[in-house]
Amino acid sequence: MKITETKIPDVKLIEPKVFGDKRGFFMETWNEKTFKEADINAIFVQDNHSRSVKNTLRGLHYQIKQPQGKLVRVTCGEVFDVAVDLRPNSPSFGQWVGEYLSEENNRMLWVPPGFAHGFLVTSGTADFQYKCTDFYSPEYERSIAWDDPTLSVNWCVTSVNQLLLSDKDKNAKSFKQAEEEIKAYY
Repeated sequence: MKITETKIPDVKLIEPKVFGDKRGFFMETWNEKTFKEADINAIFVQDNHSRSVKNTLRGLHYQIKQPQGKLVRVTCGEVFDVAVDLRPNSPSFGQWVGEYLSEENNRMLWVPPGFAHGFLVTSGTADFQYKCTDFYSPEYERSIAWDDPTLSVNWCVTSVNQLLLSDKDKNAKSFKQAEEEIKAYY
């Protein structure tokens, strides 16, 4: 497994070794020892799987209490995956990193607790799977607007009119509106 830092060092890009032949392939997606050697000390308590159609944008989601670390991957299709640093004492507070994850490249992304997370489906459909370090708690879940001008995430979107958003994501707060609450909890 190759684990490298992104432009935000705590967010890690993971590229598993894939062993394939005419029968198919095998790859290891989690190895506690290997991940600990890369400073990923995670205990996972919940696995999630979502399927979304092209142009679905989910995020930017986070929890003010019980922040979740996420090990994310795509098993069918492709997404552009984004993590935003919400840790007020971090030198990268308010910065984002994005990576393409797909069934072809088999890449995974480690998004530590204290980050907002979102993704845009760039293929016809995508199956997105992720392991979480804490349980989902709807009462603590928050969203930051995907198109927040302070964050300036480059989603590589050609037409915003084609995006498919939940009501929660359509009505998400700006980063500036969320900042006070974030600083109170993180």
